[in-house]
Amino acid sequence: MLGSMMKKELLISDLIVHAENYHGDTEIISRETSGEMNVTTWAETGVASRRLASALAGLGLAQGDRVATLAWNNHRHLKIWFAVSGGGYVCHTLNPRLFPEQFIFICNDATDKAIFFDKTFMPLITGTRDHLTTIEHFIYMGARDPEVAEAVPGVLFFDELIETGDAGYTWPQFSEDTPCSLCYTSGTTGHPKGVLYYHRSTMLHTMSIAQPDGLSLSARETVLPVVPMFHANAWGIPYATAMTGAKLVMPGPGLDGDSLLDLIDTHKVTLALGVPTIWQMLLASAAKSGSRMESLKRNVIGGSAAAPSMIATFREKYDCETIHAWGMTETSPLGTANHLKAKHAGLVPDEAAALRVGQGRPPFGIEIRIVDDAGTPLPHDGKTEGALQVRGHWVVETYFGQAETALTEDGWFDTGDVSTIDADGFMVIRDRTKDIIKSGGEWISSVDLENIAVAHPGIAMAAAIGVKHPKWDERPVIVAVKAEGADPSEQEILDLFEGKVARWQIPDKVIFTDAIPINATGKMLKNKLRDQFGGIFSKEVA
Repeated sequence: MLGSMMKKELLISDLIVHAENYHGDTEIISRETSGEMNVTTWAETGVASRRLASALAGLGLAQGDRVATLAWNNHRHLKIWFAVSGGGYVCHTLNPRLFPEQFIFICNDATDKAIFFDKTFMPLITGTRDHLTTIEHFIYMGARDPEVAEAVPGVLFFDELIETGDAGYTWPQFSEDTPCSLCYTSGTTGHPKGVLYYHRSTMLHTMSIAQPDGLSLSARETVLPVVPMFHANAWGIPYATAMTGAKLVMPGPGLDGDSLLDLIDTHKVTLALGVPTIWQMLLASAAKSGSRMESLKRNVIGGSAAAPSMIATFREKYDCETIHAWGMTETSPLGTANHLKAKHAGLVPDEAAALRVGQGRPPFGIEIRIVDDAGTPLPHDGKTEGALQVRGHWVVETYFGQAETALTEDGWFDTGDVSTIDADGFMVIRDRTKDIIKSGGEWISSVDLENIAVAHPGIAMAAAIGVKHPKWDERPVIVAVKAEGADPSEQEILDLFEGKVARWQIPDKVIFTDAIPINATGKMLKNKLRDQFGGIFSKEVA
């Protein structure tokens, strides 16, 4: 025998053990649902997680049981994550903005045995409880509360439950190929589908996002995850901050621009993560208040494509580097992150900025490709567009409860995105397959049109949709929300497109509206806009 190395299973409990042992005095700042601020540490979180895991065992839960959470990003939610997964159960984060029918379907489909909930969501619990057929334990995330006790008979209280647990509880050891968490897709049609993550896949994903070419975390960071913990596990940030010992600032229910700005400036946040709609509100608040957000060095934008104008504003006005990233629930979620290579050091600012607009390169552990309609791989030349497919160590193979594979015949997952990839692996999302606009037999990118429209200072949000046309099949239309205090005309917006796209790609109309519907993860619901405005050209013909 030549020699051997230690073999230790990759388990989520190792993350909280590491944070407790080596970063115990690092703070975790958390906004409660009441608005009050809570300050705890990684050491206290480690003890609390063990006690809670012990208490869950006392409730009679078995390994592999699903334990749901209906909660904001806060310190109790963090403790639940480590207690549930570390104890051998499956942490099932629920989207609180679902319609009740979807909420009921997901809970029953997952066969959840227990559910933790914040007070904000008590009406959802009381309104659906009779239809939740498998949940045996309802646990309110707080101290004893008479109002909650009356509204939810038999409810348990987090602060009391945790006191019944053993602080000397030893984390169980089991195979790294054990499920640890469950997230459902945020699809806009049909029932959401569950993606079951494993300890091994999650740990590999955590190591990847902590890397400099991932999301670049360290013990020197103060991290604000605005992305909800129910959205693809907050992009893995709670795990990665435990791994690196970073300071955490958890925003609770305060996701408006003013609340986030206060957290950034008060707690000297260096890295924040969220979807474009969040950053639009933050930039508006910063401009209104005059804050320079001096501590904020980097922000990560994901969930949907970010407008180049937004990235430029962060860079030029606030000296904040924007990392454009891409992923989905099925990829745990990180698939790519946009970091330049050494050879790009000599690029002039405009060239570097152009390269940073895309979604970036895959980290080790992920492979990407584009294919044509027949599934034939296409060249990575930065120009050819094709269906984006991915495979890797933390990519779904089968959906929860479904036997059939989610992969192509040759083992790739089709993302539903239309993209280009260049020779260095830099990927740019050109559109969603369902959102790309086909006019006169030619394709028009809705993302490109949106980026141009929102560059106008009088536009707060814009969606480009394809509207049925009697002659051209579809024609592009911009649906826009005006910025506060602004009143741009339709022609002003249309003039922006001159010289930036081919004339036949210029939208036919701009429709101003009070709001654009978004889903719970901040993505624009273009299907609803198409339903609302899909008949405008047929009305003109009539």
